Order: sequence, then C-alpha cells, then structure tokens
Amino acid sequence: MTTPAVRRIVTGHNAEGKSCIVEDGPPPVVAESPALPGLRLMNVWATGPTPDDVHAPDRIAAHGTLHPPAGGTVIRVIDIPPEPDTRAGLDEMYAKVAAAGMFPDMGDIPSDRTRHPGMHTTHTVDYAIILSGEMYAVLEDGETLMKAGDILVQRGTNHAWSNRSGDICRVCFVLIDGTRP
Repeated sequence: MTTPAVRRIVTGHNAEGKSCIVEDGPPPVVAESPALPGLRLMNVWATGPTPDDVHAPDRIAAHGTLHPPAGGTVIRVIDIPPEPDTRAGLDEMYAKVAAAGMFPDMGDIPSDRTRHPGMHTTHTVDYAIILSGEMYAVLEDGETLMKAGDILVQRGTNHAWSNRSGDICRVCFVLIDGTRP
C-alpha cells in the first residue's frame, strides 16, 4: 500500500517583480513510521501569526510540533493506513506509534480514549479534507464516514480518525491556532 508523493508548488516574485514559481517538488518534511507501515506525514507549509507577511520565508522545516505556531497555521497531508479490526490490535498499534515518537504532542490535553485509543483534543480549528480513500471521524458521541471530497471542520473537540477500509486514506489537514476559554 503506497501512495504517490505530494508535490508542493510555491509561488513568489522574480527580480522584475512578476509572479512566478519559486519551488516545485516534494514537501521538505516527510516522516514515516516503521511502527506503522503506510503511515506518512508530510508537512507542507506553516505561517506565523495572522495576518502573515505574504513574502515570509518557508517555516515548515523548522516547525517541530504537531500543532501550528502561536497565531499561525500548518498544512499537512497524512497517509493513514487501515487500522486493526480488534481493540487489542488498535491499542498495540497506537502504543507502537507513540513509542516511535511520531506524534509527540498529540496527548498534551487530557482526552477520554474510551471510544478509540487515538482520541485527542486540540487548541485548534482544523479543516480535514479527504483527498482519497475513506475514514471515520470518531467523536465522543457519534461518528461519520468521510469519503474523497468530504471536508470536516474540527473545532477543538475530542476526536480520532479511524480508517476501517482496506486502503490508505490520504487526508489534508489545515490546522489553525485557536484558544480555549
């Protein structure tokens, strides 16, 4: 189960001040976990606090956390492989991923993981856009199956992502820093 590489295209201005392509290639930060074959995290871009300077340099290579910078945003694409069909297998999978350090700050807000071991809560508003495949958005009270083209707006809720299909699900996440009253 492999998916094609993500292509990042960045615009800018040339010496004459005309718009142009300044970069075209893979994202500079790609992480894969041997603990979970098929899991691939591709950080594409990060902005600083908004409004951000449209000419600001790329910050994503220096960005070492799952959450966006204070007042900023992160866009990333994650390939999520199918999960085991038993709770014991699912618990083992999440323990391996945690031990590998793939998502070091996912658990920084206490979350009830009764429904799913991947449950987590954030201080962000996230746009989750399914690019290919399908995945369940799991909440404390209910869940919904998302398919290619679906967009979920996640507003700091306790949630998990559950791929119960036989194929990798590719999802684009735009994380926007937020506050919690």
